Amino acid sequence: MTDTALDLTLDAAALTARLVDLPSVSGEEKPLADAVEAALRALPHLRVDRHGNNVVARTDLGRSERVVLAGHLDTVPIADNVPSRLDDDGVLWGCGTCDMKAGVAVQLRIAATVPEPNRDLTFVFYDNEEVAAHLNGLGHVAEAHPDWLEGDFAILLEPSDGQVEGGCQGTLRVHLRTSGERAHSARAWMGSNAIHAAAPILARLAAYEPRRPVIDGLEYHEGLNAVGIEGGVATNVLPDACTVTVNFRYAPDRSMAEAEQFVRDHFSDCGVTEFVIDDHTGGALPGLSHPAAAAFMAAVGGEARPKFGWTDVSRFSALGVPAVNYGPGDPLLAHKRDERVETAKILDAETRLAAWLTERSGT
Repeated sequence: MTDTALDLTLDAAALTARLVDLPSVSGEEKPLADAVEAALRALPHLRVDRHGNNVVARTDLGRSERVVLAGHLDTVPIADNVPSRLDDDGVLWGCGTCDMKAGVAVQLRIAATVPEPNRDLTFVFYDNEEVAAHLNGLGHVAEAHPDWLEGDFAILLEPSDGQVEGGCQGTLRVHLRTSGERAHSARAWMGSNAIHAAAPILARLAAYEPRRPVIDGLEYHEGLNAVGIEGGVATNVLPDACTVTVNFRYAPDRSMAEAEQFVRDHFSDCGVTEFVIDDHTGGALPGLSHPAAAAFMAAVGGEARPKFGWTDVSRFSALGVPAVNYGPGDPLLAHKRDERVETAKILDAETRLAAWLTERSGT
């Protein structure tokens, strides 16, 4: 039987390697969730709860603020990159090193080594982040036990290369459909080509000028792109249907309803016969004006950046908890076959977080 015990006396880099060597592809997180739960239950200063393969631990010290540290346990499918490998330059290689077992290791180390933080802490370890949104463990916890996620400020330890990334953009995926009439391609005048009817949609996309709003001092960059097109019946038939799939990445100052209305209006005169929302998740405001966020920025240093992609900070925002992304690892290496992380950055993230959570000014 595989040894799944986690030794929280290891430094964060060594603990990352141990986590990588416990495979946890989305849907297969139970052994790792069991190990995380067992390790946390051995810490007397924490209360530990579990919902499915989601583990939540917290301090109850009566502090004036509560900070949530969150990270997902799952990885994308392994690509011949497990077990982990540490090279002579201090770079740790393996599936999940960057996204995001290094961040999870930092969470576990803070849980083990900071028993009396200056702010009460909640640690959230959840499953199924890398797959469809309806499977997301953080979403399941939010629905079943929203009180477990209460806090004044949240940090999602997604890879951000050691820099604070504020909020996240929303993402809307829609199917824009056009219609035609089938006919033999040798007698095209007898029908109407639905693929040709999609030309105004593509022209409108090509002419799109992205909006770049500044929020809390961070400049976001919206995007509207075709990410797929489907149509055709046979090589000698005019198609009577075509679907252009469009992805709108929008800044967090737009609500979900506003984002949907923008896309509807943008293509309103492009011959769209059916508008179908395939997937939609809102963004999250940076929350950098919150006192806890300002104190965190001062402690970890650097300059805050906007998060252009979507992360689970959106779920915290929906709960009324301002959140940022901050973790070791280059996000550009996430999901790659040669995924890797510098061990020095893992240790640095642990050191900076621990210093912020133990400094006297935070009491």
